[in-house]
Amino acid sequence: MSKSAAIVLAAGLGTRMKSSKPKVLHPLAGRPMVNHVIANLQRASVEEVVCIVGPDMPELEQTVAPHKTAIQKDRLGTGHAVLAAKNVMCGDEENILIAFGDTPLITDQTFHAMLEARKRADVVVLGFRPKNPGAYGRLIVDAQDELQAIVEFKDANAEQRAITLCNSGVMCVNGKKLFPLLDRITNDNAAGEYYLTDIVALAREDGLHCGVVEGEEDELLGVNSRVELARAETIAQDRLRHHAMVNGATLLDPASTHFSFDTRLGRDVVVEPNVFFGPGVNIGDNVTIKAFSHLEDTKVGNGVVMGPYARLRPGTDLHDDVKVGNFVEIKKAVIEKGAKVNHLSYIGDARVGTQANIGAGTITCNYDGFFKYHTDIGAGAFIGSNTALVAPVKIGDNANVGAGSTISKDVEAGDLALTRAPQKNFVGWSDKFRAKQALRKNSK
Repeated sequence: MSKSAAIVLAAGLGTRMKSSKPKVLHPLAGRPMVNHVIANLQRASVEEVVCIVGPDMPELEQTVAPHKTAIQKDRLGTGHAVLAAKNVMCGDEENILIAFGDTPLITDQTFHAMLEARKRADVVVLGFRPKNPGAYGRLIVDAQDELQAIVEFKDANAEQRAITLCNSGVMCVNGKKLFPLLDRITNDNAAGEYYLTDIVALAREDGLHCGVVEGEEDELLGVNSRVELARAETIAQDRLRHHAMVNGATLLDPASTHFSFDTRLGRDVVVEPNVFFGPGVNIGDNVTIKAFSHLEDTKVGNGVVMGPYARLRPGTDLHDDVKVGNFVEIKKAVIEKGAKVNHLSYIGDARVGTQANIGAGTITCNYDGFFKYHTDIGAGAFIGSNTALVAPVKIGDNANVGAGSTISKDVEAGDLALTRAPQKNFVGWSDKFRAKQALRKNSK
């Protein structure tokens, strides 16, 4: 079986992003753009990935790890960037895909199509037909769909400019031919740069076959600014929404539902408007997520109903048939089967046992300003409204805590705990007070 590798160009500074970090690290659907590219290459069965980075980009190197990196010290064009990978590659690659870290929407199906086309040609270029071809380079193909040349717009005549098939810059090249071809390109051009596209003309001179695979325009959106990043996010979200719906989820207002790249929804999940899924969310079957809820790094079991306005923070694990109501925040907590946290509560660093009921306004006081502490609430326990549980504390199975209590000591199974102050009623006080205030008002 032939080995496939990829070189991902990511050394650009991205000055139009107006950012202190490399542009390829800006997130798309909750994941850095460059990692979208790498993931899609791997899904297309690429075994080896080398990322070309610029000097002093340690964060980028860490982000693409464990994949290898090569440094392009001087930014002298795309051909020069690819050549930087030569000394770090294994040398046994039959196919080498060349992609861009700022073009994150190319699908694994398109990369796979390029690898298949490489079986019939030594150089394969990914083309597309934009609505407005503008200043893109044009791909000149013959009657047999063999690529004859790449002509830059400024060098094209009127007939060539009328061609709608444009160059994306993405290529797949015979691994035995790529670096010998790159060694021959020159920087004899106005910009003084080494252009990757020049290898097509050199390959044709050598009698090698060159081909074209066509991709969709949306796939080939390059992200060079915040505006283009927002456009790419829109496309990515539309793909994720479509995937969710065709796999059995109902989105009542798809346009207001925001997914992350790894969101997993089971069957018969209903998502109401304005729900945000951060990274790491896994939803079971028959779940209802009501409007304006926010979830991240959370596991939700089957039959759960949550929201509206619920917030599930990292480390939340809702077991089957749990109810989480409006304005409830849960963090790093396990809520076991059938338990209810229905209103205006905060549960953090805790376990809530099976069938327990958490009353409105309950909070776990889990932080003392220095350390976090755990609260354990047993199965069947009932926590009255407006209760503060001062961790570390344990509430036993089937225990009750009276409303308005502040609990700082363990409560044994089956016990009732109260810290409520005694109530005092003052007979007739309210009537006397109102009469006094009315007299003062009338005397003015």
